[in-house]
This record gives sequence, structure tokens and C-alpha cells, in this order.
Amino acid sequence: MAATSEQLIFNWEGPRRRNLAIAGFLFVSFLAHAGGFYVFQIVYPPTLALLPPPARVNLITPNSEQGRSLLRWVEAEDPALVSTTRRPPDAKAYELPKLQHVPSYSRVEPALKQPPPLEVDLRIPSSQPPRAVPLTGRPPVQQAASVTTTVSFSKEIETAGSATFPAPKFAAVSAQPPESVRFQIAINGSGEVLYAFPLNSSGDAGLDEQARSYLAQARFPGRKDASPIWGTATVEWGNDVAYPEAAATKNAP
Repeated sequence: MAATSEQLIFNWEGPRRRNLAIAGFLFVSFLAHAGGFYVFQIVYPPTLALLPPPARVNLITPNSEQGRSLLRWVEAEDPALVSTTRRPPDAKAYELPKLQHVPSYSRVEPALKQPPPLEVDLRIPSSQPPRAVPLTGRPPVQQAASVTTTVSFSKEIETAGSATFPAPKFAAVSAQPPESVRFQIAINGSGEVLYAFPLNSSGDAGLDEQARSYLAQARFPGRKDASPIWGTATVEWGNDVAYPEAAATKNAP
């Protein structure tokens, strides 16, 4: 049997008992963790983290005079009005204004041709002669109705009373018909127009400036309240605007 056991490859002896060593290591690790917890959590407590203050929001309401003044200033200094793209004076208008149609033949009368001389036919008349063309006179040219330039205000401005405007005198730079132009205006207690900010363009920079000057010269009845009134004014162009084509036609020989 001894010779047979020496010839075996594997060792069939029982495994060593290492349970006590593993338990010892676990106990020592537990003691190390407990000591570290005691040192860092009890001896040296962690610093307290202060929470950030809560966010605050201030609302601007028209309940006070200061809030109303600030809201009016924000509305008057709106950057969207300053950054509005204005069309160049020589650009063509894509939308036609709301004006009465004036045909071209009502301004310039076409030249008529003279009829040929009447020749007497001495031949025997036919039993079925052709019917003569009736000669009718040309109806008189009707003059286009005069439509003056008007200004309409919003409900806030209408409470200030009826406005008095100077004599209208507008001259267009381009021959294209202008569009209606709107302004944001402010009226003080004396009835004067303090501010006039354009909200859109009529397609003609010259007419825009003339419309702004026309509104600035308007006068409203005086009020006891000195606070300004804000509103909108819309200028609807009529046929009293002088165009370059009309001036050239009048000066032609």
C-alpha cells in the first residue's frame, strides 16, 4: 500500500481549516471601519452646507404710478420698433393700398382720328344697301372723385377729443402708390403730440417723414390730467398726394 500511495499524482489529504483566519480578517476590517467612522464623523463632524437663498421675482403691475410710468417707458423704448426693417424708397410695393381705382384714360385723353371725306356715289342704289354705322358722340370723361388723406385714431386717443390738423401737403418720391402707415403716438395734457414712432412703412421714406411731421403738428383739446395718453394713429393716403409722374405730365408742352 505504501508503494501504491507514492505512485498517486493527486494529494487526497483533507483540506486545511482556514475559517478562523478569514473570520479574523473580517473582524479586523470591521474594527478599522468603525474607527474611521468614529474619527471622521464624531471627532471631526462634517461642515454644514448652507442652501442658496430662494429666488425672488419682481412683477411690474400698473397698480401704482411708478409701475405705469415704467411700463409706458418700456413701451416707448421698444427695441423691436428700432430694429424694424424699412423698405428702400425705390422698392416696389407688393400690396396695393385701399384706394379707388383711377383708370389711365381718365387723365390723358387719347387722340381721335379724323374721318375720311364723304364721297357721293352716283351709281344706282342697291335694293339691299349696307347699313350705315351709327355715329355716336364720345361720352364726357368723368373726373375722379377727390379723396383726401385721412387719419384714424385708436380708442385711447379718441377719448382726448377731435384733433385739428394743418393743411395737408404731401409729395411722393417714387411713383408707386403708398401703403397705409401706422404710428405709436403720445399726447400730453396740453393736447400736443409728444412722441410719434412709426410701426410700419408706406414704401416711401419721404411720405413716412411727412406723415410723422403731419401728426406732430396736430393739436387736441387740453385736459386737466397731465399724464400722457398712448395710442395708435393710422394715415390713409388719398389722391391728394403729388406723384412725380403727375408733375412731369403737367409740365410737358
